[in-house]
Amino acid sequence: MQGYIDCHCHISAGDFDDDIDDVIVQAKKVGVLALLAVAEHAGEFEKIVQLSQRFPGFVMACLGVHPVQGQDPAQPRGALLEDLDAALPLIEKYKEHIVAIGEVGLDFTPRVVSNDAGKESQRQVLIRQAEIAKQLNLPLNVHSRSAGRPTIHLLKELGVENALLHAFDGKPSVAMEGVRAGYFFSIPPSIVRSEQKQKLVKQLPLENMCLETDSPALGPEKQVRNEPRNITVSAEYIAKTKGIPVEKVMEVTTLNALRLFPKLKTFIKV
Repeated sequence: MQGYIDCHCHISAGDFDDDIDDVIVQAKKVGVLALLAVAEHAGEFEKIVQLSQRFPGFVMACLGVHPVQGQDPAQPRGALLEDLDAALPLIEKYKEHIVAIGEVGLDFTPRVVSNDAGKESQRQVLIRQAEIAKQLNLPLNVHSRSAGRPTIHLLKELGVENALLHAFDGKPSVAMEGVRAGYFFSIPPSIVRSEQKQKLVKQLPLENMCLETDSPALGPEKQVRNEPRNITVSAEYIAKTKGIPVEKVMEVTTLNALRLFPKLKTFIKV
């Protein structure tokens, strides 16, 4: 299967409302086979499922509750169990349509969570969603900002076997704990401007890497809307760092994605 898989993006974001068709065309032009559209809250679920129906075999739905919630971006808060109330019935309703539970995880950034109670709430939300993923036999698409070690430790404690750690911001030594647990790490185009991501890619085995864009965030240029077509930036940087052809990066990361998200094989139209 020749092409890239964008394992984590927010194609349902308002940033794409005006030109979604063109964004998809541009992504296909550079060789994107499929993209995984992740959710942040229940209010997005229907839109993501509709996009997966509008672009069948290309947009793959992932539903989950992100560890950062709050309507006002200026006042983020940690996720609470109540945030799952609206989400769980919709996950049940659309379980046949989704390829993963996500975006889920922990975010211990000080402006999001300032005490242990807040961290514990986030843990409970992740635990519940990990249980659902296990019941549905689906992998987790995971966020772990400022919480790399606690996230990996909790996933292992819960017996999670299939997880993608997206845009991991921890130390390579912590990431290697995830590698030993069999987890995958997806690399965004912002690697070109992130020393931390560059160090990570040097250490991570290609066999545990996937590609992502996290569009519209984490693009090669700060404050410029990122798009799935920029997946090539990630692939090229990894190829340069590892001293291997970009085709090899494409081949291995796509096989990794198909292994981690087995439902992709049934949905992708090649």
